[in-house]
Amino acid sequence: QVQLVESGGGLVQAGGSLRLSCAASGRTSSRYSMGWFRQAPGKEREFVAAMHWSGGSTSYADSVKGRFTISRDNAKNTVYLQMNSLRPEDTAVYYCAARTKSGSYYYTASWDYWGQGTQVTVSS
Repeated sequence: QVQLVESGGGLVQAGGSLRLSCAASGRTSSRYSMGWFRQAPGKEREFVAAMHWSGGSTSYADSVKGRFTISRDNAKNTVYLQMNSLRPEDTAVYYCAARTKSGSYYYTASWDYWGQGTQVTVSS
């Protein structure tokens, strides 16, 4: 089992930045790929970014490419999501996820563990 706890959400003006953190605990010795999803009110949870357990490859949703960056510090069992040039449409609850499965990052069913989420609100 792996427990994930997100932090760093908040209220920011359009054009601003936030950095989300996700601390993992439990069976962190396994090789987990890490990802971020988000869910806006009335919408389905959608993929944002992911990083392979090796740290060798990353993937981003088209809507955040060039603005968001995922990174990880394995020594701290923490993954980050740096969000720049934020837009009102980025407003959502952001969830951290971990998995040992392979396959597309885009589907929520392909992820094993989830955090409780952190709210990000971008004002116009």
